[in-house]
Amino acid sequence: MILPDTREARAAWIAGAGGLDAAIDAADPSGPVTLPLSEALVLGLLRQGVSKYLVILGHGSTELGETLRVYEAAGLVRVFQFRNEIEMAHAGTALRWVYDEPAAVVTSIGPGALQAMAGSLAAASNGIGLYHLYGDETTRGEGYNMQQIPRPEQGLFGRLTSTMGPSYTLGDPQALRDALRHGAAAVFHPTRAGPFYLNLPINAQPAAVTLRLDALPRRPVHTPAMPACDEVLAEAARQVAACPRVAVKAGGGSRAAASALRRFAEAAGAAVVLSPGSTGVLPDTHPQNMHVGGSKGSLSGNFAMQEAELAVFVGSRAVCQSDCSGIGWPKARAVININADSFDVQHYNNTLALQGDAAIILDRLADHLEAGAPHDKRGWLRDCAGRKEAWAAFKAARYAAPPLHDDVWQRPVLTQPRAIHVADRFANRRGALKFFDAGDVQANGFQIVEDDVPGQSITESGASYMGFAVSALLSAGLADSGRYGIAFTGDGSFMMNPQVLIDAVAHGAHGTILLMDNRRMAAISALQEAQYGAAFRTGDAVAVDYAALAGSVEGVLGLHGGRDEAALEAALEHAAAHPGLSLIHLPVYYGPDPLGGMGAYGRWNVGNWCAEVQRSYTETLI
Repeated sequence: MILPDTREARAAWIAGAGGLDAAIDAADPSGPVTLPLSEALVLGLLRQGVSKYLVILGHGSTELGETLRVYEAAGLVRVFQFRNEIEMAHAGTALRWVYDEPAAVVTSIGPGALQAMAGSLAAASNGIGLYHLYGDETTRGEGYNMQQIPRPEQGLFGRLTSTMGPSYTLGDPQALRDALRHGAAAVFHPTRAGPFYLNLPINAQPAAVTLRLDALPRRPVHTPAMPACDEVLAEAARQVAACPRVAVKAGGGSRAAASALRRFAEAAGAAVVLSPGSTGVLPDTHPQNMHVGGSKGSLSGNFAMQEAELAVFVGSRAVCQSDCSGIGWPKARAVININADSFDVQHYNNTLALQGDAAIILDRLADHLEAGAPHDKRGWLRDCAGRKEAWAAFKAARYAAPPLHDDVWQRPVLTQPRAIHVADRFANRRGALKFFDAGDVQANGFQIVEDDVPGQSITESGASYMGFAVSALLSAGLADSGRYGIAFTGDGSFMMNPQVLIDAVAHGAHGTILLMDNRRMAAISALQEAQYGAAFRTGDAVAVDYAALAGSVEGVLGLHGGRDEAALEAALEHAAAHPGLSLIHLPVYYGPDPLGGMGAYGRWNVGNWCAEVQRSYTETLI
């Protein structure tokens, strides 16, 4: 193959052919070509469907930046500039999570890459695949490179990234194909996707690499898997039919299997307990939906966990808060675990492991149950329904709570449960995405939301990363077809990434930040008070007019949420009508009145609860 001899001409040739694959098909690909590594990398990522780059360019990425400049001018890639690497990593995570558009996050080593890598924890914890490209120190050892780890050793940043996840340092340009194979395996993994960290030494980026364009690795295609023999499925169905009290714990891996999960639950007569990330896998009002269970669960969800004799886990990683640090199933004698991951599927004792695609396995189990002998779970489901009614009454009392007098605000203000409920219903009416930030907003949020399909709410509960929700709003401006969304956040989480106010305007994101301000880390204050009787260093006395702060950025609409439900609803309507980013500043109550929060109904191995939780764990069977 003979290519044009400049970057500009090559980019124009590829664009004129209709893209890289079309250019390869139209040309004779039999011979190798020689390109700068940075350009070959961009072509390799195009081959995998990665055409969007989220960048904070530095001295370690000027060569890659030049290639991106040329290829964007030709219409082959899109490049989005950001102001904070953590915000950028979150936006890239949301772009893949919500819109399934894989992207590359670009920065240099040193402080920038450390921040991007910290932000990548959200992607790693939630199984979201994207590329992280870091400009690394040179390979020649001419002396300390600026921003490298200041120790006289080689490859230290690669050691850091490999601790976080799959990583590759591309010191030899001819290893590009191998690096891209490793990257594709991580970013597009069917069951445990995550960030792939590709370290690009500064002096390697402009170096020549010789390869065939048609040998650049494509995005892999995976065939759904299931157990090889039907006997194990028949045994699982037999156990479900024989046990009078069966509960399903639906983890994040159940989101893609929602219809099969519903069919299985109905055939099994099982109560379904949700995780924070699986709201919507059963419609909110479905009689077998017991809502969230775990350390911050619900009356109904935790009841089903505590009383179940057979636990069926679907796509669950057994996160400590999700199963009450291992003691959430005290009466369970056996486990059926459905998971595509060979490690997670064997997490519990007394497990019948069904490794493979959850949707296929659940449908096959339903086939067995529907064709088998009748089994009566009506008594169990009646008990669960009674707890669900109690949970509904509990929630209704909090949604009806009047504004409560708050010591910080020195006046009555809305409670957080009522505010979240109002905004949740508003979002559902409009078909808006809901992003929940870490902290009290997140914990109350997944207890309150009324989702009927997966994806209505995005709750980053894997890492519980403050600032994720507001940054995730930016994905609407990066996606091919972005959707309006509402970020539910607290004052602390918002201030982790306030530069979203600027970047949302820069990238044309349409969304609303609902900032619930209680001038404290309320989740931690409540935990301190529950454990030790006093809050300590988790609040502040600094008043901020966040509506004025937001309004100081041209293009952002800053609003006050008012003191009652009517004012909040009016502010939500006003914000949604604004074509760009809006922020609603809403003071909310924090204090001892039980109507001010949703409560917690499970246990957790933290603080002065550790001894009792750990003692209980020694008594568990599974």
